[in-house]
Amino acid sequence: MRPLPLLVDSHGREHRDLRISLTDHCNLRCTYCMPAEGVPWLAKASLLTLPELLAVAGVAVRAGITEIRLTGGEPLLRRDIVEIVAGMAALEGPSGHPEVSMTTNGIGLRKLAVPLAEAGLARVNVSLDTLVRERFAELARRDRLDDTLAGIEAAIAAGLGPLKLNTVLMRGTNTDEAVPLLDFALARGAELRFIEQMPLDAGHTWTREGMVTADETQAIIEAAHLLTPLPGRGAAPAERFAVRPLGEPDAEPLGTVGIIASVTRPFCGNCDRLRLTADGQLRNCLFATGETDLRTPLRGGAPESALTALIHASLAAKLPGHGINDPGFLQPRRPMSAIGG
Repeated sequence: MRPLPLLVDSHGREHRDLRISLTDHCNLRCTYCMPAEGVPWLAKASLLTLPELLAVAGVAVRAGITEIRLTGGEPLLRRDIVEIVAGMAALEGPSGHPEVSMTTNGIGLRKLAVPLAEAGLARVNVSLDTLVRERFAELARRDRLDDTLAGIEAAIAAGLGPLKLNTVLMRGTNTDEAVPLLDFALARGAELRFIEQMPLDAGHTWTREGMVTADETQAIIEAAHLLTPLPGRGAAPAERFAVRPLGEPDAEPLGTVGIIASVTRPFCGNCDRLRLTADGQLRNCLFATGETDLRTPLRGGAPESALTALIHASLAAKLPGHGINDPGFLQPRRPMSAIGG
């Protein structure tokens, strides 16, 4: 098929990364994401079907999207997840087939890692905030650490790499595990990525004072390891560092670590991401307060040209930054579980 106009916003940022939420459902209830009782789920009929997901993703890929990240909620809860991955991996644009990756809590990977890899999934990011079973049960409100760890090992065995592990440090909760978590990742050839807690929780309990900053995280790690900044960040959200034994700058790196400082070190100037919610709403920023409805025209039989125009209109309205540090910042109405990571 013919290529479409590239996805460039009014600030000159070319967009190549599309993050697609497949469901707002999750089998955990992490304290920094949603309250213990959960949140009202999207109506099943409102969720995009496999053909609808492929229709939107196909337009995006032909317009230059080169990476599709499948998110949730928990994307492995979709019963058609293997078919979704296969369909996404088969799409083709000006640069060929997109790389298809996934962010998951890992619980379903023990059974699904091999089928997903065979369907075309390239790699996974697994959320892991603690290695202590009792603490995991407290944070996630579910006793599923063993399942998550088994999922990580299954992903490694299936070749879903380079594997990345995502950790949110929370003051007074798991900061003491920063180094053990990093060492766990390094021992498996994975890259741990520390993510600043963001104001995207359903309960709106986030506070700047309670957030562990990137500077604090880096200081904790540098007390145990030597970190050397790596060049070539580009549009990636993480600042990456080579990790070496303390006091041995000439030693071979043990691996890498990333720090995603969305709040204290914003990287909006190089943002190349768009997000599609599970119910077909396009968001031009994780913290956007507005959305563009693609589901209604899609179900109404709108041609590809109409969907393309809507995507470009959304891009044209994209702000230069997320505004978290502005006095008038408003937290998005949707929580992270409903937006997708």
